[in-house]
Amino acid sequence: MHSPPTKTLDISIAGEINLDLILYGLPEVMPVERELLGTDFQVTLGSSSAILAHNLAVLGSRVGFVTLVGEDPLGKIAVERLGESGADLSRVRVSKDGTATGVTLVLPHGTPRHILTYPGTMADLRLADLDIDYLKSAKHFHLSSLFLLHALEPDAPALFKELKEAGLTISLDTNDDPSGRWGGVLPELLEFVDLLLPNEGEACRMTGKNTLDEALAELALRVHCVAVKCGSRGSVVRVAGETFTVSGVPVKPVDTIGAGDSFNAGFLFGWLNGWPPKECAYAGNVTGALSTLGVGGTEAFRDRDLVQNFLQLHSFPGKVTK
Repeated sequence: MHSPPTKTLDISIAGEINLDLILYGLPEVMPVERELLGTDFQVTLGSSSAILAHNLAVLGSRVGFVTLVGEDPLGKIAVERLGESGADLSRVRVSKDGTATGVTLVLPHGTPRHILTYPGTMADLRLADLDIDYLKSAKHFHLSSLFLLHALEPDAPALFKELKEAGLTISLDTNDDPSGRWGGVLPELLEFVDLLLPNEGEACRMTGKNTLDEALAELALRVHCVAVKCGSRGSVVRVAGETFTVSGVPVKPVDTIGAGDSFNAGFLFGWLNGWPPKECAYAGNVTGALSTLGVGGTEAFRDRDLVQNFLQLHSFPGKVTK
């Protein structure tokens, strides 16, 4: 009788990585053929998958991250930024076909924002680029940005099935579907998902429902636990036939970019440590709020003293890596 493989990782994540170029102060309606002046510019680690991996590693989880990057300077900077968190990047692959690493230009206008993305290598990541045995060395697997992973998407159900059969639990944050169709392999994937992490608008769009209550009722038929991000209002969780709301953590935000991915980090930290769903949601609200204290999705988490003090203030028992 064979012993089960040793789980050397808490979580394995496969997905996209890019930098966010954030240009502040532009008007929401932008005329063409005019030079428009911003008030500030920041370069931060972007992408849902990489932000989650970075912030979850900072919280102390053993994170393995698999991605495909180009041979360009932006890809190198993004990988270096993520590596600072302590996440294991030993299975990151570099594309040799000349495709550049993706990049996102974010134009905040107060709360609303324009998000402009060049997919680059994120659209080229294939099943063949993933070390499946490495992914299986984790207790849990997470996928973000389903609809940006064009080459991986068709094979995602087979990947989820294999990982599920290997004993992993699985979480999914689809993020937005730029096509607006919300179809493809998503229905197949939900059969293997233990934890779904949409925001309120995504939950409604993926189910075709007008209200969050209706969307949760629909999703609960397919997924054991659905945790919905509702911005400053906090989060709503539906699990085992029960729905509960966890209030947000009040802060004065500097920037809300990446707050949803940072919520995922807190929720998954609790999930990986066996906390009840309500405590996981509170943890997500704390880390989501923390994210807003810096620009982009990871800058607040790069300040280890800020992270430690904020978590202690809000009774979050995570151990911050140094």
